[in-house]
Amino acid sequence: MRPLNYAILKYFTEVEEASADDVIMALKSEYSGFSAFTHDKVQEALMTAEKNGLVGESRVDLDDKGDLRVFYAADSEQRDTINSYIK
Repeated sequence: MRPLNYAILKYFTEVEEASADDVIMALKSEYSGFSAFTHDKVQEALMTAEKNGLVGESRVDLDDKGDLRVFYAADSEQRDTINSYIK
């Protein structure tokens, strides 16, 4: 099993875009027992990945509760970088 942050990054090599909620749903079966597997911590990991140039913000909208939801995506260069470090 990969470390959670690696799994989050690797997920972006498989999808067009995703929000923290999407990541949580996708990784829930493997990582739900991790203490860092919360919405806030996943969002923080995504913001860190964005600041490090591994993903970029693709769009924003509001969820059903009216909360801001940020979507991220990895372009081909970012995917190549992720894949070069995480096999």
